[in-house]
Parts: sequence; C-alpha cells; structure tokens
Amino acid sequence: MEGKEVELRTHLHIRETAHTLYGFATDAERDLFLLLIERVSGIGPSIGMSVLSGMPVEHFKACVVNGDAAALSQIKGLGKKTAERIILELKDKVGVAEAWQAAAGDATPSASIDAESALIGLGYKQADAKKAVAAVAKLKAAATTEDLVRDALRMLNS
Repeated sequence: MEGKEVELRTHLHIRETAHTLYGFATDAERDLFLLLIERVSGIGPSIGMSVLSGMPVEHFKACVVNGDAAALSQIKGLGKKTAERIILELKDKVGVAEAWQAAAGDATPSASIDAESALIGLGYKQADAKKAVAAVAKLKAAATTEDLVRDALRMLNS
C-alpha cells in the first residue's frame, strides 16, 4: 500500500537501557498489549507482541474467558504455566473476563465494552469504568470508543 496514509497506535516502552516504540493497527491490540505488560507478572513487551502475532484479539479474549490455557500455550514463547498465569491474573486482578463475556453476549454496544476494557487496562476498577462509560454513553448515544474513553477519563479524574 505504498503512498497510502495509515494510522497507527503506539506505546513507548522506556527502560534504563532502551526506549522502544511499539506500533499497533487497532486500539484493541494496543489495549491488550498494555493489559498484558502492566497487569500480568512476568509478561514483558516481547511476549506481549508474541501474543498479538500469535492470535487475533477476539480469540485471545475468548481463551481467557473460557480458561483455555492449552490454546494460549500454542503461542510462540508462551508455556503452559505462563498461559495459566495470564488467565488467572486477568480474571482475578482486573476483572476483564466479565467485560469480555458481556461483549460476547452483545449485552452492550461494542464501543462501550471497548471503552470499559480500555479503562480497566489503564488501571481503573471495573465497577468505576462501567459506571463512567454508562454515564457518558447516556449523554452521547452515538459516541465512538475514543469519545467514551476520553469523557469517562475526565469524569473519573474530576
């Protein structure tokens, strides 16, 4: 696609010895990457990128929701114990699995689910994220995920 404009989402990972810039095609990919490196012990950027290149985001979410460590351990660089730790820590620490299950049941519009997941990935409690996104969605019925996240962040930080 030479000559075409593309939009990338990025994350600058800073360590004492290196500054590394990671690029993502979608917000969902970046949010999953951040969730993995920030919320799962023992997962760094290289394994986070392996997860993203090993399976689509939606399939990963389904594996976590269903506790399918065998499918996750098929990803290059992910052993069975690491896959089990990902499932355990994402379900227990962050409560992400419940939001993903709701998305699978189409109980809430996709933009709201994505916004909730993004806020959870940023470290907000699931209940707070759900409440803020619902309040914003009530005011702006046709809001995009980005609008919901931005306005919910303003609400949470005010």
